[in-house]
Amino acid sequence: MERRKFLQTLSGLGAASALLSGADAGRPNIVFILTDDQRWDEMSIAGHPFLKTPNMDRVGREGVLFKNCFVSIPLCSPSRASFLTGKYAHSHKIFDNTNRSERSYELITYPLLMQRAGYETAYVGKWHMGNDDSPRPGFNRWVSFRGQGQYIDPLLNIDGKQVKNEGYMTDLLNGHAVDFLKQKHEKPFLLYVAHKAVHGPFTPAERHKNLYSDQPIARAPNAKDTLEGKPNLQRKIEKAPQLGPGTGPGDELIRNQMRALMAVDDGVGSILKTLEQTGQLDNTFFIFTSDNGYFWGEHGLGDKRAAYEESIRIPLLIRYPKLVKAGSVREQMALNIDIAPTVLQLAGLPVPRDMHGRSLLPVLRSERARLRTSFLTEYYLEQQVPRFPTWQAVRTEQWKYIHYIDPPGAPDSLDELYDFKADPYEMKNLIGDPKLAATLARMKRELRKLLRATP
Repeated sequence: MERRKFLQTLSGLGAASALLSGADAGRPNIVFILTDDQRWDEMSIAGHPFLKTPNMDRVGREGVLFKNCFVSIPLCSPSRASFLTGKYAHSHKIFDNTNRSERSYELITYPLLMQRAGYETAYVGKWHMGNDDSPRPGFNRWVSFRGQGQYIDPLLNIDGKQVKNEGYMTDLLNGHAVDFLKQKHEKPFLLYVAHKAVHGPFTPAERHKNLYSDQPIARAPNAKDTLEGKPNLQRKIEKAPQLGPGTGPGDELIRNQMRALMAVDDGVGSILKTLEQTGQLDNTFFIFTSDNGYFWGEHGLGDKRAAYEESIRIPLLIRYPKLVKAGSVREQMALNIDIAPTVLQLAGLPVPRDMHGRSLLPVLRSERARLRTSFLTEYYLEQQVPRFPTWQAVRTEQWKYIHYIDPPGAPDSLDELYDFKADPYEMKNLIGDPKLAATLARMKRELRKLLRATP
């Protein structure tokens, strides 16, 4: 079925390719930079009290900052597949971080569609859908590594050949990205840079290892959450730590995550400088984002996987002066699955009908454009992480409903409902409030509707 839909899409690309061949100045270049586990507020432009990210800030200062961008699933492999396909995990079938190499070869990605329509495409960085690091369909240039890779002296797969490298992973990936940009391009290009950073073990570059040592780490109010009303987090699980106020990552781990981000910011600066030097900057649609968020002790948690804001919310910065005014801010709820249809539409290519995301172009043109009033996010149980059963959640501007699919006990025993207007830190579960029965019923209907709309 997916192959037939792909062939139908390619038939539409035939006409598009004829119209968009050659180095047509109307076809923008695309640079997409993806970090790993970076929170939405882990940038100075997002209001962090001491973290300095001048190059990320430049993207937003000369473009747009999305304040409400989220992932369709808060886990590395499936989120990355969703970025590439514009689909939910329950559709593209990359559910978790296990070895799904074989399935990842079958994905119909937007880089593949763009390559077929005449773009020169490069993938640099973490693929992570399995341990097979060999080139995937859709890319003229390939630089990647097995699984999570390693920060120091990594082994890289460069166009199908294993190459041992000396140096720091983030710097090496940035170097390959810059080298691609410096090449002469007869066609418009798509550069997809997917960092290992800032995933654990949080290993900063040598030059950054002592940054922020004197900075205190301020904790959000929900780091003191007693977990009352959160039965899932209260469960006692064998070989899993009991959660509560004060559990989660320590201050030095948080500092090291921010320190590891500094080399990413250096690379953003190098890429922007190279685009300027080659005369391509203002004809490049520049995107910066992350594959999911990360807990810094909120609700006693570390890592991601939960349906709370710190896990599902991500940074999104876009620079493209031909379309968006410098210094813009957007409040609309955007999703990672929106990137694929956005880029395809910008390139003048047909968007496959089975993509679940929505183009952001109308929102970039106007702050008043409507995008969505609710969205679905999901997660699937991993046996090695028993704390989080499979869940589905629906979020609106005011409400979030979290439904656990296979919890122990009664089917709805772990479910949660939050009112963001009264409780922005998700501290008080209102699921049992009889006054909100109609609201709960409405959110359940919305969840069913969103699942039906994203087969």
